[in-house]
Amino acid sequence: MNFKIFENLADQIEDIPEGSIVSKTIENNDAYKTVIFGFDTGQELSEHQTPMHAMIYFVSGEMDLSLGGEASVAKPGTWVHMDPSLPHSVKAKEPAIMLLVMVK
Repeated sequence: MNFKIFENLADQIEDIPEGSIVSKTIENNDAYKTVIFGFDTGQELSEHQTPMHAMIYFVSGEMDLSLGGEASVAKPGTWVHMDPSLPHSVKAKEPAIMLLVMVK
């Protein structure tokens, strides 16, 4: 049996350069793809959609979050499930890290 364990997901993002977004794929298989993102303050992923189910877990920092036109603030520990084709966006209010899981 294979497994992966990350005792601290935030450690997967070593540095977030000023004015940047960094990402790292930590798993990609036939069932899902998992990507961790680091955002500097003010950086964003503008509104977009995905053709698959997706989940986001907010690891650190606060982000403005829009899901289907509804605005909220995601804080560390926030978890979101999105159906396919749901318009969504995120914008970092401070340096932030989030984990994205896309179900294939």
